[in-house]
Amino acid sequence: MKKAIFTLAIGDNPMYQAAIHSFRHYAEKVGADLVVADSLTFKVHIDSPKFGANPAWAEKLRIGQLLNEYDRVLYLDADILVHPDTPDIFQKYDDLDAIYMLNEGATCSREVEKSLIENTLGKIDWPTFNNKPVYYNVGVILASKGCRLFEFATLSKLQQVCNEVRFYEQTLFNYELFGNQLKHQSLSEDFNRMDMFGKQDYCRAGFIHYAGKGYAKNNRRRDVQFLKDFAQLFQGLVEAQEIERLKRIAWQQFLNKVNKKYPLPNAFIKVLCTLFVPR
Repeated sequence: MKKAIFTLAIGDNPMYQAAIHSFRHYAEKVGADLVVADSLTFKVHIDSPKFGANPAWAEKLRIGQLLNEYDRVLYLDADILVHPDTPDIFQKYDDLDAIYMLNEGATCSREVEKSLIENTLGKIDWPTFNNKPVYYNVGVILASKGCRLFEFATLSKLQQVCNEVRFYEQTLFNYELFGNQLKHQSLSEDFNRMDMFGKQDYCRAGFIHYAGKGYAKNNRRRDVQFLKDFAQLFQGLVEAQEIERLKRIAWQQFLNKVNKKYPLPNAFIKVLCTLFVPR
């Protein structure tokens, strides 16, 4: 069976580079090809969106193209760190007719997103779990050739909703999945561990997802926290010189952001950050 792990990483962000190191390690472990997109091929026009929207989110449509070449495709956001000891997700979730994602709706209500897209595209029979809408997070997607989602979730549909709906591609994927009655199953939180589940023991999870502010105090510190965790988990697996290089870049980028935000001497800010920001 031919398998791929796919991600999108544009630019030289040190967090992305560290994530790709972890993806490469995992791909070798599970016998998958690693496919890294570094430019956009699916282009939507974001114009005065009602909610935060990134044109890069549309690139998840490439999963459908890859399924013409591969039997199974695992998509991972580039703000995910794969723990070196993570078990083989392809073996654990083996229904080739189902698409697997984490039901974040079980933890975080997504009634608003459901209403927004139904107001735009029409009402559907939306499933619930514990009286809350099922709503999958698309930071981790495991799909197989039998999955028809990408026949319905198209670029034109994304364009239709990208300026109207919050988390436009994520919400559309859910809408098309349920509206077309496609087979779906939920991943465990171990395979998409976000801070909505709390911070305790998060570094023991398989796929550690640093969405939003991740596990840092704020979004500015996210990359620094990511590299701190990466250094601990991949000590001895990635060259120490490479780990230190990425940590150094992330730290300098963080200082640059803080220097722009606060009208204080840079040297003073650096001292405070060195004392109070874990790295």
